[in-house]
Amino acid sequence: MANKNEARWNFDNSYTHLPKSFFSSMNTNPVKSPKLVILNACLAKSLGLDSKELQSDNGVAELSGNDIPAYASPLAQAYAGHQFGHFTMLGDGRALLLGEQITPQGERFDIQLKGSGRTPYSRGGDGRAALGPMLREYIISEAMNSLGIPTTRSLAVVTTGEAIIREEYLPGAILTRVAASHLRVGTFEYAARLTTVEDLQALADYAIQRHYPHLVDHKERYLALLQEVIKKQASLISKWQLVGFIHGVMNTDNMTVSGETIDYGPCAFMNQYDPATVFSSIDRQGRYAYGNQPYIGAWNLARFAETLLPLLNESHEEAVKIAENAISEYGKIYETNYLKGMKAKLGLFNDEDQDEALVKELLAIMLKNKADYTNTFIHLTFNTIEKSVLYNKPDFTKWHEKWQARLERQQQSMESIHELMRNSNPAIIPRNHRVEEALDAAVEDEDYSVMEQLLDVLSNPYGHTPEQAEYASLPPDSDEPFRTFCGT
Repeated sequence: MANKNEARWNFDNSYTHLPKSFFSSMNTNPVKSPKLVILNACLAKSLGLDSKELQSDNGVAELSGNDIPAYASPLAQAYAGHQFGHFTMLGDGRALLLGEQITPQGERFDIQLKGSGRTPYSRGGDGRAALGPMLREYIISEAMNSLGIPTTRSLAVVTTGEAIIREEYLPGAILTRVAASHLRVGTFEYAARLTTVEDLQALADYAIQRHYPHLVDHKERYLALLQEVIKKQASLISKWQLVGFIHGVMNTDNMTVSGETIDYGPCAFMNQYDPATVFSSIDRQGRYAYGNQPYIGAWNLARFAETLLPLLNESHEEAVKIAENAISEYGKIYETNYLKGMKAKLGLFNDEDQDEALVKELLAIMLKNKADYTNTFIHLTFNTIEKSVLYNKPDFTKWHEKWQARLERQQQSMESIHELMRNSNPAIIPRNHRVEEALDAAVEDEDYSVMEQLLDVLSNPYGHTPEQAEYASLPPDSDEPFRTFCGT
């Protein structure tokens, strides 16, 4: 174990205070020849870390698992989950939690190495990760953060100097992931099914203390915990929908109690609007299609509520009623968040009875005409609809007149309306073809400049700068649908 601490790690290890059934303490798995590919200097600074030191040999050794940072206590977390509707025992099969970095502001963040090797939960896997998927998570998670969407963050990616075998030999890599925590719905499912009620209660109390400390003295704190997680997830998924983000694998082990987006596997952003859009190669039935995400959120939260039943009431029947009443609020909360966001995208400040119908009518027209989701709202924002496939379409022309009349009924000036729309409609998203272009250059040619340029333009999505215009363009026409893969 390293005694030095030039990188300014300030680890606490509160997760180790939970019952031993929730984790396995272990050493890191050294790699052959680690090399730093990318470091998030801004994130490092906010965490209180020394970027220069993280780029040194000692820093890279810590980011690769070849050395254990001072005060770290590496462990693999145990959890379970419903994967495509089926319960499975899981756990950190290729990740290690080093500990929780306490920032200069007193905030607490998990520091995890993803792709760090075998653990007791690897289920026969090698525990390693390929460079492409780790860079994909870096790009998408940082883009999501810039879009203002709660998400885990990416501190660094290092290559391991080792090849891993999937369908072919691929360069290995390790991602350093930063999260409010890695407490998942699946963590609670594991506790409810495979541990004791006392252990479950310890986990729930830990989640409350860590994420919702204002509930510590609440008379019905476990119900209040459920209600808070429902609110956080309803808000999060509405934000996904508003930017056309498709997670791709909304299993319960990929839903956090903190309300952050986690696990960027087969994720992607929608081009032309279609609720049936699916990118994931393993989602053959469209369970996690764009239009299904709000409903899957409710399904996952129901599984979370089931785990808390022993804590909600001594009577199982009464506990079920309490949980059902809480879950029934999800749809209303989600719809309120979503409609508010859509109205902002259309420059609407106040409320009118027909606002929801106005939104649905536009989406129906976009679906019918295969209009690009992101760029349609940009054209509306900047009055450049002549560049859209909707231009001169009779149904859109009629809708546009209704929308203009709706705007004129507001007290706000057109300048204020325009500002609201600018701040609600991103100029760019991580277009799938641009992400693939960056990954191909990095993996095939060790050229990281394409990725670095992409990250730069994605860092200010609401900037609407001339430099971003190139990245807003649609991909070339292709007979093959775009597909994403888990990268496990």
